[in-house]
Amino acid sequence: MTHVLIPSQLTSYTAGATRLEADGATVGAVLDDLDARYPGLKFRVIDEQDRVRRHMRLFIGCDETRSVAAPLRAADELLIFGALSGG
Repeated sequence: MTHVLIPSQLTSYTAGATRLEADGATVGAVLDDLDARYPGLKFRVIDEQDRVRRHMRLFIGCDETRSVAAPLRAADELLIFGALSGG
């Protein structure tokens, strides 16, 4: 299982949980697994063309990825961050 860290702006989809575990061999598969349990979560991270939304950042450990096809190992940690904006 992959450990997934959820940003505070998405915890309304996860019943307040900030740390979850999910199955999947890729980022997309992990997000699919989470979305099956927490409907609407994936759509907030990935757009209709299966691209990471512009204001979201995904990291596998310390390495940023913009690909839902990025591979994951069971011991990996997927971190989801929402970019901050404003002025």
